[in-house]
Amino acid sequence: MEKITARLFSWASLLEDKTEQQARTTSTMPFIYPHLALMPDAHLGLGATVGSVIPTLGAVMPAAVGVDIGCGMIAVRTQFTADDLPSDRRPLREQIERAVPTSAGAYNRKVVATAEPRVAELEALAAESGFDPASYARNWQLQLGTLGSGNHFIEVSLDETDAVWLFLHSGSRGVGNRIAQAHIRIAQAAMKRWWITLPDPDLAYLVEGTAEFDRYIAELGWAQRFALLNREEMMDRVVRQFTDWVGSPVEEQERINCHHNFTQRERHFGKDVWLSRKGAISARAGQAGLIPGSMGTASYVVEGKGHPVALESSPHGAGRAYSRSAARRKFTHDELRTAMEGIEYRDTDAFLDEIPAAYKPIDQVMADAAELVTIRHTLRQIVNVKGD
Repeated sequence: MEKITARLFSWASLLEDKTEQQARTTSTMPFIYPHLALMPDAHLGLGATVGSVIPTLGAVMPAAVGVDIGCGMIAVRTQFTADDLPSDRRPLREQIERAVPTSAGAYNRKVVATAEPRVAELEALAAESGFDPASYARNWQLQLGTLGSGNHFIEVSLDETDAVWLFLHSGSRGVGNRIAQAHIRIAQAAMKRWWITLPDPDLAYLVEGTAEFDRYIAELGWAQRFALLNREEMMDRVVRQFTDWVGSPVEEQERINCHHNFTQRERHFGKDVWLSRKGAISARAGQAGLIPGSMGTASYVVEGKGHPVALESSPHGAGRAYSRSAARRKFTHDELRTAMEGIEYRDTDAFLDEIPAAYKPIDQVMADAAELVTIRHTLRQIVNVKGD
């Protein structure tokens, strides 16, 4: 841990100057209490750094939550081991790709039976919250159970005992993104209306007690629930496809579902704050969590240590070392193939910006996080599903 300033603490041994400067700027906002905690996977983000934990009093910055509200991970430990699996993994990958729509703009053709109660829950929550999600995305019901693109994935992995885990990463899809973007614009308009000058316009905030704040918190809560149920729906589909492939029902030994772009009320250093984790997971003492690496590298099942200065948080993944455009310029399709050797995946240069070398070394991130979490399991991928 490094104390960069009185209001900025960092666990990142690999930290670019621009990223540190962005975090310094965010930490100067007057309502942050007591300090901003920078996670080992920190990298540049919109307004606030990805990989930062931001406690605030009386205000929330929508861009400091992130535009993929509720993005996170879910994992299921099965009763199977590597010896139980068929040797040909391609059919499983293709079955999963048929069952779960992937890529940006890909949706379900209809609301399937397993999704119906989840859609009904979200409709009831929206009505209770006083808004219509269709005002942001008319087809939001068809987005439930879809993966998206970028660094979102579905994986089958083995742990250190060769136990089989099903693991995926996704968020609130297009509807959550539109909710986030709308409230960032509302916050920016409020700053202009109140003649407030900011060091970065994306640090615009909403003040507790205002109608704008209440509306954001209500819609944020809905999007966070959508993201969690989206992962549950996809995982149920993956379990069914895995069952068909193996020829025997999955007995879930454990299921973990956690956000890493979210805000909630928590108590830290004697005060109730709004705690925004942007690219960070909750890591209370004894709390289970998931920290994925990039495609082709290890992922981790962890247990929180409840570190008070880190605001009971930990990193959410490897963190980018190269932007997507820079990765495409630097790396080759052959290098991607080498990195994915032994893993069943869709071989396309569409994933070049997701090559492991575009990310920080996950081993270093986990070493930096030793004060924050205990590693329970180390997972290695054998099947990877991603969207373009």
